[in-house]
Amino acid sequence: MPAKQDIRIEAISLYFLPVKTRIPLKFGIETTTHVCCARVRVIVSSRKGKRAEGWGETPLSAAWAWPSDFSYDARLTAMQDFCVILAQVWNDFKAWGHPMELGHAFLNDILPEVLASFNEKRMAINLPEMPWLSALLCTASFDIALFDAYGNLHGLPIFETLNSNFMNKDLAWFYGRKYAQLFKNKYPEDYLVRPAPQTLRAWHLVGGTDILTKDDLTGAEPNDGYPVVLSDWIIRDGLKCLKIKLTGTDAEWDYKRICKVGNIAIQYGVDWLSTDFNCTVTDPRYVCEILDRLMKDAPRIFGMILYIEQPFPYDLDKNRINAHSVSARKPLFMDESAHDWKYLALGRVLGWTGVALKTCKTFTSALLSLCWAKAMGMTMMVQDLTNPMLAQIPHLQLAAHAGTIMGVETNAMQFYPDASAIEATVHPGVYRRKNGCVQLDSLGPTGFGYKVKEIGRPLPKAAWEGTQE
Repeated sequence: MPAKQDIRIEAISLYFLPVKTRIPLKFGIETTTHVCCARVRVIVSSRKGKRAEGWGETPLSAAWAWPSDFSYDARLTAMQDFCVILAQVWNDFKAWGHPMELGHAFLNDILPEVLASFNEKRMAINLPEMPWLSALLCTASFDIALFDAYGNLHGLPIFETLNSNFMNKDLAWFYGRKYAQLFKNKYPEDYLVRPAPQTLRAWHLVGGTDILTKDDLTGAEPNDGYPVVLSDWIIRDGLKCLKIKLTGTDAEWDYKRICKVGNIAIQYGVDWLSTDFNCTVTDPRYVCEILDRLMKDAPRIFGMILYIEQPFPYDLDKNRINAHSVSARKPLFMDESAHDWKYLALGRVLGWTGVALKTCKTFTSALLSLCWAKAMGMTMMVQDLTNPMLAQIPHLQLAAHAGTIMGVETNAMQFYPDASAIEATVHPGVYRRKNGCVQLDSLGPTGFGYKVKEIGRPLPKAAWEGTQE
């Protein structure tokens, strides 16, 4: 019998918000200077005809989701085109259910076909195929907006609707027969931190091109009132956690970079480090040799490394690298490889011990990965996609409710702080790190707590807009 709390989509609106970086942001072999955020407004209705709106937003980070020699702007344009196609498809998706059930159905039954059709047309004119990870980024805003609308319709935070009182299906339905007994009569709420903390330790990203000391200044840096040198960031924001971007292809450079950042961290009272090898490593010995060298020659810095993030290529199926030697030294977290919970199962066999969740892979997928990982005893983190504006709020909410190994990565304030200036007037603690933390105490009582009307951001003309019946 369908639940009376079920919703369906009545109308979709899609907006594109361009953002420029104040300093370059390096993703793997690419350096990004601009990005576009896809913002979605969804109108939903209940079975009794009550309506509510919800919002979702995701940066379309082509450099991260679609590594390629094909030009960045061409990839970004293709992702925007795909978002427009998805707006029509989501608008026509008239199934009833809980947003997690609707999101799961869309990801499994609809998105693959839409992507296949899109790529078939691209290949016909000799354009490269868009990968699945990019498709997830494009659909994430719609999925997030659906959750927000559901919470708003029922007058509750979305995390209070992830239980048997609202959902038609338990987790066994999502994971299938293999895990039926493990997840029977279990719901996402069973794996969440309750009550969620209102304060989260914030991780600062040290990019591959970031300025570490005043000796590295060239005079070309922005003079906009925000820090440039790493030590100034640490002092201003009271940082205690630094994530170090590495090459994964130049072991000597990577080792020296870790040591240089590590020594600055020690000098200024930082507690923790993590390392991100940007998915470019193909031999575990590369990582192990760096870690062993640190353990021997810089033991304090080695001890500060809390975890290692995704050294190996995205496609886990095609690159079944035995990672046990790395995870024997430090916790090893999947990120780009963890498109959904099914990849976690393979990763766990190969030696990965944790997962880095991201809202940009859809909120539905993030919840399913969270529950599966916790049931299997895996550790987790919530990693950033440099989320500005509304995108920052579900990102922090997920981290607060997930129970991460340590806080949350949040770096939009480094690379485009002014992009969120309007939102920061309502949620100052969300968009500014103080005493090494971000604060969620300004968020509203329903959905994700955006307070969109209070924020009052002017929006451009919709890139696509469905009509309400």
